[in-house]
Amino acid sequence: MGDVRSAAGLIDKLPKAAQVLADTAYDSDKFREFLIARGSTPVIKPNPTRKNIPPFDKAAYKGRNVIERAFSHLKDWRRVATRYDKLARNFRATVTLALLFRWWI
Repeated sequence: MGDVRSAAGLIDKLPKAAQVLADTAYDSDKFREFLIARGSTPVIKPNPTRKNIPPFDKAAYKGRNVIERAFSHLKDWRRVATRYDKLARNFRATVTLALLFRWWI
């Protein structure tokens, strides 16, 4: 089950989203039902071993790759990846600088 057990508790604290993009690790009926009850559309790639495959929007799922690449670029910055900055405002400034620099080059 992995991270899918704690996912609902973490997402519950966030503002509601129209869609929630997640990888195959989060493909469970219980998590999908939680998202639908919350008013979000789950865009989760179905596990290939499923017997009843739920609907899946491939075009929307491609947007997940953009997000994954953005986090990958941020992790290239050691200060961001290890979170040296303890204050939220300093960390936000570091992330902003890293993103601006990445956009610039």
